[in-house]
Amino acid sequence: MPIYEYQCENCGEVTEAIQKFSDAPLTDCGDCGESTLKKLLSAPSFRLKGGGWYETDFKGGRKKNLSSSDNHCPSKDSGSSCGSCPATSH
Repeated sequence: MPIYEYQCENCGEVTEAIQKFSDAPLTDCGDCGESTLKKLLSAPSFRLKGGGWYETDFKGGRKKNLSSSDNHCPSKDSGSSCGSCPATSH
């Protein structure tokens, strides 16, 4: 679920709320009790980590399919399998 930021127009307090997309916006300030909360426009922040769709999508040329590249396997020179790829692929 996304985290939304709200600011009270009465006292200026900024608060965060975890809400579903379908939830109605909050209106009541937790500090002053007034119904003057306004949703702020803020940029989301996240980090994609590990292997996944973003590793191979939206790339052109020879970098299109990184998962079949020999560059990802540190044991390619040792002749043994690294566990994520068969030894016969080296």
